[in-house]
This record gives sequence, C-alpha cells and structure tokens, in this order.
Amino acid sequence: MPQTLLLRIPAPGQDETEWLSIDEAGSAITAKQRGPLSLAAVLARTAKVVVLAPATQILLAEPEMPPGSGVKLARAVPFALEEQLTEDIDELCFAIGHRRSSGRTPVAVVSRSVLQGWLAELAAAGIEPAAIYADISLVPDNPGQTILWLEKSRLAVRRPGTLPFAVELTPVAEALVVAGVIPDALAEPPEGGAEPAPLESAVLYVTREDWVPVQAEFEGLADKFASLKVQILTEGPLPWLARHLPAADAVNLLQGEFARTTDYGARWHRWRTAALLAGGLLVAHVAAAALKIHQANHESKALDGQIAQIFSQTMPTETLQNPRRQMESRLDRIRHSGPGPQYFLRTLEALSGAVSAAPKITIDALSYREQSLDMKVSAPNLAALSQLSQLVAKQGLEAEIQSSKPVDTGVEAQMQVRSQGVKAHR
Repeated sequence: MPQTLLLRIPAPGQDETEWLSIDEAGSAITAKQRGPLSLAAVLARTAKVVVLAPATQILLAEPEMPPGSGVKLARAVPFALEEQLTEDIDELCFAIGHRRSSGRTPVAVVSRSVLQGWLAELAAAGIEPAAIYADISLVPDNPGQTILWLEKSRLAVRRPGTLPFAVELTPVAEALVVAGVIPDALAEPPEGGAEPAPLESAVLYVTREDWVPVQAEFEGLADKFASLKVQILTEGPLPWLARHLPAADAVNLLQGEFARTTDYGARWHRWRTAALLAGGLLVAHVAAAALKIHQANHESKALDGQIAQIFSQTMPTETLQNPRRQMESRLDRIRHSGPGPQYFLRTLEALSGAVSAAPKITIDALSYREQSLDMKVSAPNLAALSQLSQLVAKQGLEAEIQSSKPVDTGVEAQMQVRSQGVKAHR
C-alpha cells in the first residue's frame, strides 16, 4: 500500500519535528512520533514525503488574476499582491495554485531564504520532500461553521469558502477580535442604525495542554458566538490535519527553481522488483494470447476441412475452390430463391421427420431449387422408398421417385420432394 510520510517542521523557537505515516485516505499507519529529522529520514526512504511548514512564515492569498498561465501568470502575481507584501519581491518565492471557478487564484508566498533553510535542513537529514504546504492549508473547510485551531499563542481561522489565515496574539479575546470572529466590545455601533453582523457558529480544535489555560476565557466569551463547540485533539493536531490531506486544495511551495528533481536511478532501484514482475506478467500475457491465436487458427483449418467435406457430399458436381465461400453463396441463393427461405426450411423439417421414421434410408446428396428438394437416397428395397414417400406426404408435401437402380446394398434412387401444386422438374 502506498505510504506518505507527513512531516511537520517546528515553528521558530521549537526544536523537535513531528511526523506520521499515513495511507492514501489520510488514515494513520503508525503512531505520531517526535524527534530530530534523522529519525524521520529512516521512514522517508520508502515513502512519499509531504512537509507542513509553519503558516506564520507563509502568506496565503487568493487574488484576482488576469487570464494566462505559466511564466506570464507568475510575473503578474507579485503586482497583484504588492499591497500585502512588506519585503522586496526578489527575496520572495511565489507558488501558484489552480484557478478557482470564482476566477480567483490561490497563491502562497514565502521568503526565499526561509524556504532555502527548510530544504537545506531536510537535505542534511537525507529527506527530499515531494511537497511543502502551509500547515493551516489542511484545516478543513466547513460550509456551515467557522473552524478555529488554537495552538499556543497562534489562532488559525477558516471561514466557509475562504482561505485559512493565522493570528499570533494573546490574550484569546484580542486574537478573536483581530481575526473578526467575535465583535469588538470597544467598537462604535454601526451608523444609521444598521444591524450588527450576526454572531458566528464555530468549532474550536485544541489540544488538552493548550485548552486548560484558555478554558475560562472561552467560557467567558460564550455569548459572543452563536454557538461554540470544542474538540479536544487528544493525539495532537498532526493526525487531525493528516485526515484532510487527500481532499486539501493546498498550494505546493516547491515550484519554479525549487521544483522537485527526480533521481531516476534511486527510483528505479525502488521500483525494480515491481517493474520486473510487471514485465514477467506482460510476457506471460503475450504468450497466452499467442497460444490462443494458434489454437484458433488450428480450429479454423479443421472447420474449413469439415466444410469442404460437407460441400463435396452435398454438391458433388461443383468444382471445389473455396468451400466456405461457395457454401455461403449457395445458401444465399437458397434464401433469395422462390417466395422465401421458409419453404426450404419447411421441406427440410418434413424430410427430417420422415427419415427419422424410416431409419434404414440414407440421404447421400441433396439440392434445393424452385421449392423442390432433389436428393439421392439409398434404401434396402423399393418398399422402403415407398414408405418414405408416404411419410413425406403425411407432412403435406409430395415425394416422387424419379429413378432407381439396384446396388449391392439394396436400391439407389433419385427422389424429389416439393410443395403441393409445384410442378416437377428434371
């Protein structure tokens, strides 16, 4: 089963890295671990590595961009965000996501030196990430509620249908006010008697360690929310974020000059066994298909031989050239002769019943034209031929013995079976 190593880089001031192995659905395969990057590097050798970086060092935005893609779009991004940037654009990296149906394009901005520092630290441990996302990018979008994630002094906020953002501020009440989640008690009332903004319904995700010191503050702010639910992250935030990785529409910072380069030699070594097995299966499939084709050709030749034998028996006067096509041509003429093929089939049905009742009679050859069936038959005696004529007559047809001659086994005769009222022909 393909595995992903989800690795979270510590924020400034923290030392230890967290990581977790997950499957394609985002479910944990191993327990969350914490420690130096060298320990995580062991798992990184056999898994895809996705890194979560602290959002306090990344700007997430969703500007309206002009139509275009590639280099043209990349050049336009800094100008679309210039009012939100405080650093020189030459010192920043701009990563661009997929344009949304609303026309806006998600963008992630990070300092070039910060991104280079992360990559250098990972490379020193032997880790090559496939993607680097802002950690708050995995905060789920809830269409009916505002999602809050409190971790130490950082408050992440995601309203329905918007990008997440983070506020690093204490106390909690001030952070909530700055984030616009609760109204500012010191703000002046709306002018013109306008109704104040409705209170928000929110879900707060927090570890037990971070909840204890702020519980009283949130309980005191309960009347500032339409509703507030608290979800304790007993295993920490990483497993919670991991569950939302498959559905997340996060922007990968590894673009442009930082796009991941592939070590094809290492990849081939990793997938060599699987590739050899796949090659073996392909060879076996081709061999089986070739065997089936050989068998089909052999059966086709056998059928052609049977067709030739039947053709020679039923049409002894015709030269054998291509028995399959000659037989198809003769049957086609039979279908289109007279009023319709039903007369031919009716005659065969009646003759079959008569011959079954007279088992000592053998039909050596037959042909059909103009609603008449001419056949060469062998019988032990003339009485048997007369019995066959009577049996055919009971089926509503006429049977006439046109000629006969004695042979060693009895009598050989030419007979004609036709519909009543049809004139006999020679």
